[in-house]
Amino acid sequence: MAYLIRPARTRDVPVIRKLTDAHVESGCLLGKAAVTLYEDIQEFCVAVSAGGDGAAGSAASGGGAGSAASGGGPGLHRGGMDDAALVGCGALHVMWEDLAEIRTVAVREDCQGMGIGHAIIGALLWRARELGVDRVFVLTFAVDFFAGHGFRPISGTPVAPEVYAELLRSYDEGVAEFLDLERVKPNTLGNTRMLLRLLPVRGK
Repeated sequence: MAYLIRPARTRDVPVIRKLTDAHVESGCLLGKAAVTLYEDIQEFCVAVSAGGDGAAGSAASGGGAGSAASGGGPGLHRGGMDDAALVGCGALHVMWEDLAEIRTVAVREDCQGMGIGHAIIGALLWRARELGVDRVFVLTFAVDFFAGHGFRPISGTPVAPEVYAELLRSYDEGVAEFLDLERVKPNTLGNTRMLLRLLPVRGK
């Protein structure tokens, strides 16, 4: 059955929280309060079955999950789901002019292995290119998964000192983790810091 990657809506928040909470229990994600998800909803995209709530009327394009993973935008992808549901999510948080972070990526356990996560990453990278971002950061346990999208492990914080100083003004916990501040080190234990340098959008 086909699935669609589309921008998240406020009514998706309860399901997004349920998806992410399942991964919090396994230690793969940090928990987020409902108010934080509502505040950040414009950063999210979600995966829903093509016949599910909210799919009608959205633009669809041919191709499988691989097309999104290679840089395609939100669209129609082929999977193996047999029910109408929201089954995956992910977010892109812009940190600076040329830098963004992919965060809060989760796929429902019984729908994993269908390419949904790869399609979500593809849609987020497409969005990053559209915004003019040159580099995308991720802090993750899923090293092989992100390496498949071109991410490479890094050490340190890849920003100029003046940018680092500006980022210190942020109240966002993810930015604090990017800066590797002492107060958030317990959140990042065992995670790998990875970075992807994006190619320019063709024709732009």
